[in-house]
Amino acid sequence: MIIPKLPANELQRLEVLKEYRLLDTIPEGDYDNITKLISTICEVPISLITILDRDRNFFKAHYGVPFQESPRDISFCGHAILTEDPIFIIKDARMDERFIDNPLVNTADAVFYAGVPLVNPEGYALGTLCIFDHQPRTLSDTQKDALIILAKQVVNSMELRRQNMKLETAKKQLTLHNVELKKFASHVSHDLKSPLANIISLTQLLKDDLSEKISSSSLEYLDYINDSALILKDYIDGILLHYKADELLKAAHQDVQLSELCEDLKQLLLTKSDVLNCHATEAIQNINKSVLTQILINLVDNALKYNDKDERIIDVSYTSLPEYHEFSVSDNGIGIAKNKQELIFQLFTSIPHKNDTKPSTGIGLSTIKNLVIKLGGDIHVSSKLGKGSVFTFTIAK
Repeated sequence: MIIPKLPANELQRLEVLKEYRLLDTIPEGDYDNITKLISTICEVPISLITILDRDRNFFKAHYGVPFQESPRDISFCGHAILTEDPIFIIKDARMDERFIDNPLVNTADAVFYAGVPLVNPEGYALGTLCIFDHQPRTLSDTQKDALIILAKQVVNSMELRRQNMKLETAKKQLTLHNVELKKFASHVSHDLKSPLANIISLTQLLKDDLSEKISSSSLEYLDYINDSALILKDYIDGILLHYKADELLKAAHQDVQLSELCEDLKQLLLTKSDVLNCHATEAIQNINKSVLTQILINLVDNALKYNDKDERIIDVSYTSLPEYHEFSVSDNGIGIAKNKQELIFQLFTSIPHKNDTKPSTGIGLSTIKNLVIKLGGDIHVSSKLGKGSVFTFTIAK
């Protein structure tokens, strides 16, 4: 008997083999079916899908034998993975010096063997699809082709398993990374809000206190500080909304009165000179109130921000459609050019306006659209420059 040599790339082969996580796994129907099929086609009592480990031959699928592994140094497959031919055939192991006195020949009557190396895309032979018989024999060309073709199918199945595991690992890493990123963004954003609020308040106090004591240019500098702080506040609010969006989607559904939401919006956003009209008398049934509130806050805030009229007027309306809740928020603001109306929903995309002293962060509307889509709806805008805009969005019932 001759113990099979190790491949020249054995260390690398064993490392790649680990990526498939096939060793010591339970039987799987797809592999078992292949061994049963090839045994039937080739008319042999035994067929195996083997994986060559460091010192053993593990049977991922075994048809016709009760055991699941054997020592590598007596294996036929150890010789088969060294061949450069598409198929390795031993017609009568009793007459082959490599297998004389081999325990598999003497005690298990392994006389005939044919094996096709399972070569992965990088060229590593991981094991074999093989068959045994207890007597000398030959294979027809059709049987050889079937063995080779099914071996390729085994490799494809193994490769799919490998890629799926890589994707699953990458998905877990990405999920963990996103969780950590959310924590970081939320922590930093909250920590920034307090000193930023102080900057805004103190700047306004300085302006009020020094308005008659300093030059107009100094007052202008204070205005720049205040505007910059407000822009930074919008970025922080946008980041917080972006990272808490998925949590909002988990909120329980409930019945909502739009008029009550409008009253809350007035308290949050409006000054005495602003007008918010609400057009809905019926209750909105079974809707995610948290998401709806956040969407309306964002749209109403934008309607106020991008409005150069002395009297800023906003109308919020609701329509119950057969499959959707439909909402619209209209304003009498500065409007959006037609060729820019789709761009405003892209993350970090802002559309400059000639009267714009507080440019958009490009976060809010992108996040809002993402929320609406995840709720089975859509959002779009119609607008005319100088006349105002109407944002219409739907949420699936």
